[in-house]
Amino acid sequence: MKLEDISRIAVVGAGTMGQGIAQISGLAGYDVVLYDLNADVLKIAQNNISKNLDKGIDRGKLTHEDKEKTLKRITFSDNKDLLVADFIIEAIIEKLDVKKELFETLESINSEKTILASNTSSIPITRIAAGLKFPERFVGMHFFNPAHIMKLVEVISGVATDETIANTTAELARKLGKTPVMAADAPGFIVNRVARHFYVEGLKVLEEGVSDVKGIDRLVESSGFRMGPFRLMDLIGVDTNYSVTESMFNAFHQDAKFRPSRIQQQKVDGGHHGRKSGRGFYTYD
Repeated sequence: MKLEDISRIAVVGAGTMGQGIAQISGLAGYDVVLYDLNADVLKIAQNNISKNLDKGIDRGKLTHEDKEKTLKRITFSDNKDLLVADFIIEAIIEKLDVKKELFETLESINSEKTILASNTSSIPITRIAAGLKFPERFVGMHFFNPAHIMKLVEVISGVATDETIANTTAELARKLGKTPVMAADAPGFIVNRVARHFYVEGLKVLEEGVSDVKGIDRLVESSGFRMGPFRLMDLIGVDTNYSVTESMFNAFHQDAKFRPSRIQQQKVDGGHHGRKSGRGFYTYD
């Protein structure tokens, strides 16, 4: 499959990441299916994409015509039968068994040329592809939140990933306006492996009572970071961030340096997931 062969993209999962991926795909001229089991989530996704495009218009980066064309290209659906495409990107929960089951289903209803990609931020690509008949056309395509703004995309090759497939994925990322970085398969890949300690150490400082959330963020931001660890976790999603940390902790055989925080777990258990829920380490209107 070459870039010119791709005309239809399917995105599985209409959460924050899926919304952004669908938006930039439609804006780049592709016919898009954004799928989710939950019809209410799809309505929210459609509303959020429309708002994001309006912001682009306000900033002079898009026109009203761009918005109309983009929305017309995106189909919002809870019908799994529509998940037939040239390139499929999964953006669902970070659970290996759930992802494996999904991709086995996608492989069974698509052609042997369809490229299957995961937006996983921590699970090794080789593990997800292990049960597929054609693991050579499976690849990691990791976007960063918010996906419609952040430029970086990690393209991850599993043990069986065909080099041509990885290169086509990188070309697609460029067409979507992103900057691809090729990465080998390992827990957390490049960015999350390096950045994990930004969050983990911030949480340890909080656990030890060295400072409070605002104090830690203020100090980090005054050192040159755009956002402190707690503001950033709230933006990404406290639950998503915790799930990635837990996944990497297990992938590195419970190495203490990746240990998830009890404070963060309590936030997740209490439904304080950050900006998207109105409350995380901070409270939002």
